[in-house]
Amino acid sequence: MSMLTPPGMGGKYRITGDRYPRMRRPRHRRRIALTIVATAVALGLATWGTLQLIDVFGGRSNTAHAAQGERHCPDSAKTAAAQAGNAARKLPAPGTLTVNVFNATPRSGLAKRTADELEKRGFKIGKVGNAPAAYDKKVKGAGILLGPATAADGPMKVLATQLTGAQRKTDARKGADLDLIIGDAFTALTAQKDAAKSLALLSRPSPAPKADAKC
Repeated sequence: MSMLTPPGMGGKYRITGDRYPRMRRPRHRRRIALTIVATAVALGLATWGTLQLIDVFGGRSNTAHAAQGERHCPDSAKTAAAQAGNAARKLPAPGTLTVNVFNATPRSGLAKRTADELEKRGFKIGKVGNAPAAYDKKVKGAGILLGPATAADGPMKVLATQLTGAQRKTDARKGADLDLIIGDAFTALTAQKDAAKSLALLSRPSPAPKADAKC
């Protein structure tokens, strides 16, 4: 009788041999486990691939939209700054302007003294005398600056730095000369150092406008 046979048992219940029988797990459990692992791996790979495709196509789309925005967004700030700089450089120097000085007040000698001071500041002097009848004794302010329409954005701005508060007008004259008509409120030209500062500021380019945030 084998040592593995319980006491009192024999016959057909006798166990022969000196080892216990080996218990094996059913094979179908292994198949289930392998199927679960394979499914999880496949799902992981599918998810990763989907994310990669989204990144690729999404990045290209964003890049395309950005490039399109750059093509359609004009560089208005640089253009405006360049135009402002060109406008400032085109301002004429005082020595290129001829100014006629006329006195519209009852005070004598005022036109001559004012013309002499303008000449010291670099302006060319044309006619000097009493104001035409249309303005004589009719200018209540400090004075009037008169010139052709083409001089409004350049020469008249330069001359205006010399007389604060002067009114600016244009007429249909053919020449480029400017008229400074002295009025009743006139006391003197703007101090030379202040006029020089105003002229320097006038010659500086305007600040560039801010670019559109969408650009």
